[in-house]
Amino acid sequence: MARETGILADRAIAALFEQGRLKSERALDQDQIQPASLDLRLGQKAFRVRASFMPGPMSLVSDKLERLSLHVIDLSESAVLETGCVYIVPLMESLDLPAEMSASANPKSSTGRLDIFTRVITDRAQEFDKIPSGYRGPLYLEISPRTFPIVVRQGSRLSQIRFRVGNALLQEPELLALHGAETLVAAAQPNISGGGIALSIDLAGDNDGLIGYRGKHHTAVVDVDKKAQHDLFDFWEPIHSRGRNELILDPDEFYILVSREAVHVPPLYAAEMTPFDPLVGEFRVHYAGFFDPGFGHEAAGGRGSRA
Repeated sequence: MARETGILADRAIAALFEQGRLKSERALDQDQIQPASLDLRLGQKAFRVRASFMPGPMSLVSDKLERLSLHVIDLSESAVLETGCVYIVPLMESLDLPAEMSASANPKSSTGRLDIFTRVITDRAQEFDKIPSGYRGPLYLEISPRTFPIVVRQGSRLSQIRFRVGNALLQEPELLALHGAETLVAAAQPNISGGGIALSIDLAGDNDGLIGYRGKHHTAVVDVDKKAQHDLFDFWEPIHSRGRNELILDPDEFYILVSREAVHVPPLYAAEMTPFDPLVGEFRVHYAGFFDPGFGHEAAGGRGSRA
């Protein structure tokens, strides 16, 4: 029996383009469609604004930009986006969703690792990163580099969108049953409650005691489209355990840490991390929260992967 609710996989996303439900200013990049999401590309212009804004149910983003924009930056070649500044960029993709389909957006993992705060905005939006059922219109991306100044250009991909029909979330009994059948998290006593799986930080580290990295300030720029082109230690300070299974997080600092547990997402499922949980702490635990189907799957060469 076919599913009536769920996340759209890559073939269904490609079909949205064929049906005119997804549109773009130019042809898709070859690798733009991911297993259960679509990468979104920056358009030609970036608008520098004083602060983030929510359009509200009666307003278009373009109308807000006419009033709130400080200046316009041409992205047709490349441009530097500075830390501490807020930019709004029209995206190359637009939507004409059917009434039963909604979507949500999230930064790409590479964006999150660079401490680039991004949120997708729609016309008449009352929430960030949420696209309501049946939405028809353009998409915009709010960008605010927090630690490193970045170089972007038209076509750069900082965010991704995931489409869903109905309520695709598993309830706690379903999640427990799936864990029993598939082992979603490798832990002696997995913490599964409230419809989610809690993850903890590995504070023991590797053989050298390395547990993570803290972002440096006042660095050179990072070109988001150049992979493996920057020296790690020009931008990151290693953090070692020094024999203590504890770590004090300084306010307003950016850390990259690894989970103690290995995570497994079965091929017919996808997962998302919760950015805030006040029961754990008053801080954001991640920027990029999408897990693709098959993440850490044994048949794909893994036996769980740490987040």
